[in-house]
Amino acid sequence: MDAICGLPFANEMAIIWNDFLHIIPNIVAMDLIDGLRAFVATAQTGSFTGAAERLGVSNRLTSKYVAELEARLGTRLLQRTTRRVGLTPAGEDLLQRAPALLEEVDDMLSAVREETRGFSGILRISAPVTIGESYVVGMLSRFAASHPELVIDLRLSDAYSDLASEGIDLAFRIGMPPVSSVKARRLGEIRSCVVASPAYLSKHGTPSTPDDLSAHTCIADTNRRDPRRWVFTGPEGEVAVTVPTRFMVNSAQAARDLALDGHGIAYCPEFVLGTALENGRLTSLLPGYATGAHPLSAVYLSGAPLPRKVRALIDFAVEDVRRAGVA
Repeated sequence: MDAICGLPFANEMAIIWNDFLHIIPNIVAMDLIDGLRAFVATAQTGSFTGAAERLGVSNRLTSKYVAELEARLGTRLLQRTTRRVGLTPAGEDLLQRAPALLEEVDDMLSAVREETRGFSGILRISAPVTIGESYVVGMLSRFAASHPELVIDLRLSDAYSDLASEGIDLAFRIGMPPVSSVKARRLGEIRSCVVASPAYLSKHGTPSTPDDLSAHTCIADTNRRDPRRWVFTGPEGEVAVTVPTRFMVNSAQAARDLALDGHGIAYCPEFVLGTALENGRLTSLLPGYATGAHPLSAVYLSGAPLPRKVRALIDFAVEDVRRAGVA
């Protein structure tokens, strides 16, 4: 609380509010906040529909908030067309300032509430389907247990989410982010292994080297960048093999299940295998060859202060991943 109520923070907030109240006179504080939220959400999503979905209100109310803000400012902030909403020069200027102000206000109010009630509001999270179902759901459940007023909106998809346009606060991703507009905090590494059922191996034999895979039936996970190209590191360096496939699936869990049913050899992340290796339902192959590892990261937009609840979730995830042994 000292950091919140201390003089530097109070002075900074007073300056910010004084600047805005000179720019926008005679606006009730809550009207100002609602109008700015609606404006920022509309500008970032490109539509009133997208903004309404992000804010959890109706299109009509979102449009009303923006219109009232424009009326009180005496200038148009948005250019409306039948397909999309764009920014006027005044809108572009306001969009440069408004998100920082809203972050400061949210951070200040949240910090006061969190002292007694924990975090509140909505956290929008994105994660790949398989690790989302296998791990992220449970981790979020453990995090939310201490914050009964926090609402978790978890969106599972193997496509890369646009954090800005979709209003995502934090994304859990495997591999390096493909864009430079985000920052990533590394949580660990996801390792994979090649597996098959004892029934398959008794019928078709056990491969001794990656090259032997060409004589086997393999199961490819199409979420991988090159599903049929399996890469190993062995005594003689890196070995890449293009494997023959009978099944191609876009789910590591489905690949595991097909391997359990004896349909071939699968290249699976270790976290989806569960106890299948321990209880002998699957056998790990090619022990002399290492498979590649990919970073598991918490990804968020760069260029803006992180809300306290997002920072807290990232710190929680770092420890939880370590304890769970996921990566």
